[in-house]
Amino acid sequence: MRMKWKKALTAFFIGTSLLTLTGCHGSRALPDFTVPEEFDASKNYEITFWAKNDTNRNQTDVYKKAIADFESLYPNIKVNMKLYTDYGRIFNDVITNIATGTTPNVCITYPDHIATYMTGKNTVVPLDDLFADEKYGLGGDSLLYDSPAQEEIVPQFLSECVLERQHYAIPYMRSTECCYINKDYVEKLGYTLPDVLTWDFIWEVSEAATAKNADGTFALNGQNVMIPFIYKSTDNMMIQTLKQQGADYSTPEGDIGLFNDTTEAFLYEIADHVESGAFSTFKISSYPANFLNAGQCVFAIDSTAGATWMGADAPLSDISEDAFVDFETAVRMVPQFDPEHPQMISQGPSICVFNKADPQEVLASWLFAQYLLTDEVQISYAQTEGYLPVTLKAQESPVYQDYLSRRGEDNQTYYDIKIDASKLLLAHTGDTFVTPVFNGSASLRNAAGQLIENVAASVRRHETVDDAYMEKLTADVTALYRLDQKEIASGSRQELGALPQTAVFLLSALAIAWCLILLYVIRDFVRKRKNH
Repeated sequence: MRMKWKKALTAFFIGTSLLTLTGCHGSRALPDFTVPEEFDASKNYEITFWAKNDTNRNQTDVYKKAIADFESLYPNIKVNMKLYTDYGRIFNDVITNIATGTTPNVCITYPDHIATYMTGKNTVVPLDDLFADEKYGLGGDSLLYDSPAQEEIVPQFLSECVLERQHYAIPYMRSTECCYINKDYVEKLGYTLPDVLTWDFIWEVSEAATAKNADGTFALNGQNVMIPFIYKSTDNMMIQTLKQQGADYSTPEGDIGLFNDTTEAFLYEIADHVESGAFSTFKISSYPANFLNAGQCVFAIDSTAGATWMGADAPLSDISEDAFVDFETAVRMVPQFDPEHPQMISQGPSICVFNKADPQEVLASWLFAQYLLTDEVQISYAQTEGYLPVTLKAQESPVYQDYLSRRGEDNQTYYDIKIDASKLLLAHTGDTFVTPVFNGSASLRNAAGQLIENVAASVRRHETVDDAYMEKLTADVTALYRLDQKEIASGSRQELGALPQTAVFLLSALAIAWCLILLYVIRDFVRKRKNH
């Protein structure tokens, strides 16, 4: 009997060990993807598509129609869509699913995130061979829809999808940041709004807007609340500031240059304007649009993709109708240090395709991903917000040009501020830039914004911001985002590090469940043998 129990226990511990190894390393590495010579239309495929949507139902409708139209062309491909409220959740779920071998087929995400996905071997499909395939590549002759050729994709946008000298994504939509301005307030303060904002101008006007009446209300709006300048994305704020001044941020190899004299000087400037009440951030105060629309803000910087939330006639808003203040809204580039040579960040989602054991399934996924570049999808989605289609084909089409020409016809499809934001990016695509992408670049981006957020919060808590503070801030942010770790501070490929907490819980639960099942089977086997 002792020998039987020894065998049973040995089997139990072997099973537990195997489960532990599976939990740590995920599924078996997938083979390199090779483009099939023909797409097998006789087989049925079911693919998953993960996308992001907030509360704009028009965007969801575009996705649904695109899926329905694609499935009518390829009835053997079923597309299951899962919507997320933000890209961070998509990122966390993809990392979790890499560990369990259950990634989606097609995912809308960011190149910074893709760089981390690629730490799993053959997880994300390199697309260059698919691009060039005569039958199923960009503009391929066997496609059942009119796909853009590679040269019809805006070169600046396509170049953003290059990681490790290969394309690992295709651009989906592009936006930039812009400044939404209460022009009436600027003129009431005695200023003339320039065509290109400078940092000196925006700080001077913002400080002027902090003046108060004898009763404590603000002189500019007569209200108890006025935050002259609010920035939504402080990571972009820091990154663009460094770029405009030619200061270091990072290299393509992953060398970090964020902590430099230019960064420190800008943080001191931020501290001064927070202390005066001239500046705040989204994380501290809330959405810039809410304050702008209520007449409690002069300069609100947010994405062009958020244009429908901005202005006195904004079709989307989180404030009540009676809180709106009537004013003329102007749209400008983000403030510049050199107006003659503007620099503005290019942002927006891209599409990646995940590798699977069956190359035909991957090809089916690519067919759907590429379908999202067709004119109808691109133009329909661009019309929902201040996004720009990523193909020259869509941008130059009569349908899109007609859309732009109808600015202001209504406050929905042709909302003037939304079209102004789109035109801004269209006119300045050549002035946009992207940051280097590597495993850890997403953490570095977060760290850039955290510096501003920490300084702003500290000033509001009446802490002293001096050299000692800056030294500690650098150390704290470096530790928080692990910027001193080799796998973050270099662009070399590393194995996936610690899993997200949700992944740990999931894998632990699976391991425990299987161990209990195995223990039950062993116990039942021993009991039956004993009865015999």
